[in-house]
Amino acid sequence: MGEMVVIAMMVVAIVLIAGVSINGIVDKVMQHKRLRYEAEGAPAGSDIREIAERQQAIEDRLRVLERIATDRGSLLADEIEALRAQTPALPKVKDTA
Repeated sequence: MGEMVVIAMMVVAIVLIAGVSINGIVDKVMQHKRLRYEAEGAPAGSDIREIAERQQAIEDRLRVLERIATDRGSLLADEIEALRAQTPALPKVKDTA
């Protein structure tokens, strides 16, 4: 019975050492990725603000489009024209073919 306790303690010690080692390796890898991300340059605050503003504009347009699609009232043409007036003209895409 004494040998079983010694074997169990050795297994626990090996698992503990392996766990600590793996944890250290994973921590180093994550730290390296974090440093590389910071070195590449995270998006600036103005970029994030611009993305948020564009997302809000897209959500607003989507709400209008949903309302247009679900509401068959007499104001449909007026809403479409108002939506067109709010949107700047998109540049034409050159055909590469």
